[in-house]
Amino acid sequence: MAVKMVNLTIDNHSVSVPAGTLLVDAAKKVGIDIPVFCYHPKLEPVGMCRLCMVEIGRPVVDRATNQPVLEADGSPKLAFGPKLETACTTPVTDGMVVMTDNDKAAAEHKDMLEFLLTSHPLDCPVCDKGGECPLQDLTMRFGPGKSRFLFDEKKRLAKQMPLGELIILDRERCIQCARCVRFQDEIVDDPVIGFSERGRSLEIITYSEPGFDSIFSGNTTDICPVGALTTIDFRFKARPWELNAAASICTHCPVGCNLTINVRREARSGGRDVVKRIMPRQNEKVNEIWICDKGRFAHHFTESDQRLTEPMMRKGHEFVPVSWEEALQAAASQLKKAGDRTLALAGGRLANEDLFNLRQLALGLGGEAGLYSIMGGGELLTQVGVGQGTNLGDLGPGSAILVIASDLHQEAPLWWLRVKQAAERGATLIVANARPTRLDKFAKSVIRYNYGEEVEAVASLVPEYKSEVSEAVRDGIQGILGAENVVVFFGSDGLSLQGTTALATACANLLVKTNHFGRTNNGLIGVWPNANTQGAFEIGYRSMPDLAGRLAEAQAVYIAGADPAGDDPALAEALRKTGFIIVQELFMTQTARMADLILPVQAFTEREGSFVSGERRVQRYYPAVKGLPDLRPDYQIVAQIGELLNIPLEGRVASLVFLRLAEALPDFNGLTYQHLAEVEEQWPIYGREDLYYGGTGYHNHQGMGVQLKPAAQRVEPLYLPDAPEHPALTVPEGSLLVVPITRLYDRGTTMLPTSLLHERMEKPVIYIHPNLATAAGMQDGQSFQLVLNGISTLVQVIFDENAPVNAALLPRSVGVPIQGPALAQKEIVSA
Repeated sequence: MAVKMVNLTIDNHSVSVPAGTLLVDAAKKVGIDIPVFCYHPKLEPVGMCRLCMVEIGRPVVDRATNQPVLEADGSPKLAFGPKLETACTTPVTDGMVVMTDNDKAAAEHKDMLEFLLTSHPLDCPVCDKGGECPLQDLTMRFGPGKSRFLFDEKKRLAKQMPLGELIILDRERCIQCARCVRFQDEIVDDPVIGFSERGRSLEIITYSEPGFDSIFSGNTTDICPVGALTTIDFRFKARPWELNAAASICTHCPVGCNLTINVRREARSGGRDVVKRIMPRQNEKVNEIWICDKGRFAHHFTESDQRLTEPMMRKGHEFVPVSWEEALQAAASQLKKAGDRTLALAGGRLANEDLFNLRQLALGLGGEAGLYSIMGGGELLTQVGVGQGTNLGDLGPGSAILVIASDLHQEAPLWWLRVKQAAERGATLIVANARPTRLDKFAKSVIRYNYGEEVEAVASLVPEYKSEVSEAVRDGIQGILGAENVVVFFGSDGLSLQGTTALATACANLLVKTNHFGRTNNGLIGVWPNANTQGAFEIGYRSMPDLAGRLAEAQAVYIAGADPAGDDPALAEALRKTGFIIVQELFMTQTARMADLILPVQAFTEREGSFVSGERRVQRYYPAVKGLPDLRPDYQIVAQIGELLNIPLEGRVASLVFLRLAEALPDFNGLTYQHLAEVEEQWPIYGREDLYYGGTGYHNHQGMGVQLKPAAQRVEPLYLPDAPEHPALTVPEGSLLVVPITRLYDRGTTMLPTSLLHERMEKPVIYIHPNLATAAGMQDGQSFQLVLNGISTLVQVIFDENAPVNAALLPRSVGVPIQGPALAQKEIVSA
């Protein structure tokens, strides 16, 4: 469909933009900066600050003939309005002539800035926004040289007002632009802050308990045009001009949010660079210009004093530091002895380069390599994953999205945000889950099932399904059949490894049967527990259903980036039967404590590498700080062991490992780090010199990644298994069904070192519906010894009206071992 273009003139520049474009954006596209405070290209325009006033002339039209009136020279006659108009609320029209910098407009800009400064504190030298402050910059460019208002008449307000434990408000600095309030309301559907009082007493307050209760709160500090909102993590820690920047990728979930890591060299660290803050880096195909608070704040594990700093070997009952030479020789010797009884077990937080080398080492020994994950089915995405060119931002009318067994708000916040926005643009959203989630209110169809019925719920969406279905399912069927594009997200809510594998298979078959695969904006996405779980599947790893048996049978186990012993006592017991255990880790985990050899590694901030997101986008990250001398990247350690075993592996730099990977894996053929570093022009223009327009963030000039083509898009044969039988769960009389759920703020290895998030981290609790709790003899707030699979743990009961009436919910990674749905006998659940 052709887009109607509108031609106009701005400051003697001819401009052609699509109809409906706002004047401020039209000017921006030709490099003309109209000053703004309240306007933001991602928010609805409100015209509150009045700083963007411009003079506009429009062609005079003869009412009788509806034709333009011409001057004597044949040019259109223009009629300029008696007053200036706001460029942020005025759409362009044909023939419009706009003056943004004439005397009339300049005087208005100066007056508005003078009014804004009447009660604004002149504390730029101590303000955290200094150096990247839109008010500072615009005052220098457009404002008055000095104020005509009396200092004693300035309004006095609270200077350090905690909105919550993460965000501090300086009420004197606030200019009431409402960007923060509108962001929370319009963008993330968390209207937990707002205005109170009137006139000069107008101020921001929080409505929630705890204060500013939103997982996206940090973004308000980016778009705040003054120093009114600052994060507790960065406040008074550094000046913007002291910071260096490195491009990176978030390591906490499968979205693959683009980040910039700001670092500064400091004396307290012995002259080394220190991470000062994490900022969003624009990628409109991934995270746009937003990040969640976990991605922003949970980076402190990289500089924790609990990090492993040197290789250690078990001698007797003690760990003794050893040299790298001795450690590598010991590893090679034990792996050589084990030969084909070697098992390499990798976690999804390893980079592609680490995963590739580790698997090649295991295969070179004749052993096997497995993925440690709570989810399976990633190999299906290599066949029917979303097509190359897929962008959730393009989904709207004519598209359908199915989200099943996933609480996206907690598991992948930016996907939740983008799916929500797609639904608001007109996409048909179908949410299927055993319990309510934050996405339900935006869905056209909400399908409820009992835990254990996930596969059946997907099967019911296939048109030829034989049984009677509910109205919600019929709506879902119509939504999928009537859509040109269908994207399916599947997760692990209430599921085991086997359950997620069966669900992935059912979803893949649904897409094939409805012909929504093999092209852009169609296909399957896994809501994985780690940033690079999909990368592991791409490289050839598979989840291991009988992991305990494999561990017990192995003569040598090489574990990297995983803590099976800490997650499951059954796996810890299996490891006790293993001959020799090598653990490659950041911290002294429970698995590391059981090891015979511990190899310390660099954190993602200290090295380069690449990840594959859940949308199969390959993205690279760069080193931000120099690691400690005795730390090495995972891929290098594995390559050095391989060298001792005469297994040739690349270990010099990550880019060369990636070249080997790209040669070996057809889906990656031809890719290089240079390809991953390519960028394209994005809209809105963001993170440039004009911070007042888009906010304090970073323009992307280090790489937007490359999305892989699935086999279906390459028109290759598909080999999809039939969805396995997955019978519904049966709960015997006198038993309590407990199912695992994922929470954003868990108590995992990379979360606990971030103390400022401790108040929001999940505790060992079970969420239970009051009716089910009463039947089980439980009381709200009561502590119980919960016994699951023979393991007893003290947990607290929390009544939750949104919990299902037939199962209790237990968060993962909070110290209570649960791998899937489990039964707890009521008689052994006691105070």
